[in-house]
Amino acid sequence: MGAPDAFCGRCGSRQPMGTVAGTPAGDHLGGITPRTASILCYVPMVGWIAAIVVLSAERFRHLPAVRFHAFQGLYLFVAWLMNDWVLRWALFPLMHLPLRPLVALLLLCMAIFMMVKASHDETYSLPLFGELAQRSVSEN
Repeated sequence: MGAPDAFCGRCGSRQPMGTVAGTPAGDHLGGITPRTASILCYVPMVGWIAAIVVLSAERFRHLPAVRFHAFQGLYLFVAWLMNDWVLRWALFPLMHLPLRPLVALLLLCMAIFMMVKASHDETYSLPLFGELAQRSVSEN
């Protein structure tokens, strides 16, 4: 059984098959601008999901700036994981030093800084993360 036909919400006329409200079928990211996609890649804790969606979306495949932000956001998330899981056990004997919270704060500040930069359509390259992101974009 096929999907029901879609009708225009304003005039009531039948929409062409495969489109709903002017968005082609399969283009679930039609309403997301490149700027918004870039910003979402840096949202702490969940930006990695947006980054993976951006990197896998055909819509952003030929936009190197957006792909740069997606890769850099992923690398920031990996650094957060390393801080949370690896440093927890590596610094166990030095529990009196507040190194993990300081690294977490630094990573949070980097993410906020990059959300601001992405909102201004700037592709600022963070130390280490930016270089890795540039390499990743150029390899694809």
